Amino acid sequence: MANLNITVEDRVAVCEFNRPHAMNSIDPEMRQELYAFYRRINEDDDIHVVVFTGAGDKAFCTGADLKKTLPDPSQSYARQLLVERDTGSAFMGLETDKPLICAVNGYALAGGTELLAICDIAIASENAKFGLSEVRRGSIPWGGSIPRLSRSLAKSDLMLLLTTGDTIDASEALRMGLVSKVVPHAQLMPAALEIARRIARNAPLAVRAVKQLVTRGMDMPLTQALNMDKYMYGMLKDTEDRVEGRKAFAEKRDPVWKAR
Repeated sequence: MANLNITVEDRVAVCEFNRPHAMNSIDPEMRQELYAFYRRINEDDDIHVVVFTGAGDKAFCTGADLKKTLPDPSQSYARQLLVERDTGSAFMGLETDKPLICAVNGYALAGGTELLAICDIAIASENAKFGLSEVRRGSIPWGGSIPRLSRSLAKSDLMLLLTTGDTIDASEALRMGLVSKVVPHAQLMPAALEIARRIARNAPLAVRAVKQLVTRGMDMPLTQALNMDKYMYGMLKDTEDRVEGRKAFAEKRDPVWKAR
């Protein structure tokens, strides 16, 4: 049985964590499958949007499988990082300008909540639970979630999550801005797929440009971000898709995008 269930339909890829017996935690084998999927996201032109979710009703993803990822003090992290180019994070390589959506169907703990910080849109079922519990195990979140979440959450909310390791429910995650929508459990995947398909119907180059402007602009001074905005507009200005979008609007039909 595969650790990931991956399907692609109508330009939307769904990646389902498939270890429900282990609360969809990530073991070394799943981590390698994730790395391969990240490469596919960037290489497969049939994928415009990605939805992550978890198998079963209990868990979205609960981070690393602690039973299978015990630390080995004999292994040098310097070698791992500098020679093997492996940070040890299950989300290493998940850098893409294609939109990423999380559909959180249960417990999203540790790495599960870290994945939300990487994704662009997160929606949750009413039974979802969130937490960054690493301090309870003598560690810290190391998938990049602290610097990412510090840019989007209030400091007090983030520090409460990080220093207590407490779990919060979906309504509190919505209040904090960790997710953008909470829906009944039965409606979670239909709602996530409906959002993904709406995105996938739009001009792919424009969608990817928007994501770049948002994600890269967050790290830039305003003047530099405004210049990047002008540059990206210029890149899109004379594309075939931009011409097609205007023709389709005038002719009252759906556009046919070519991503060029």
